[in-house]
Amino acid sequence: MWTEENNQLKRSFQFNNFSEAFAFMTRVAFAAEKMNHHPNWSNVYNKVDISLSTHDAGNTVTEKDRKLSAEIDKIYNGGNTLFKG
Repeated sequence: MWTEENNQLKRSFQFNNFSEAFAFMTRVAFAAEKMNHHPNWSNVYNKVDISLSTHDAGNTVTEKDRKLSAEIDKIYNGGNTLFKG
């Protein structure tokens, strides 16, 4: 579940291994590029931490962030058991 904290939407995602985490990040990267809205994220082995805020709106949470977070949730929950860690 996404939380709003310090003018950012934040969520952590857990996977079975690094390959699954990296595949998820790749899918998110394509979605973010298409939306021209890019996450601040980190990855350590099977965990991906994502923070979203809109830089050109003064680093606050905007509708862009909410739309990207919904798209990220779709990617994570998209019926593909690969991403259910």
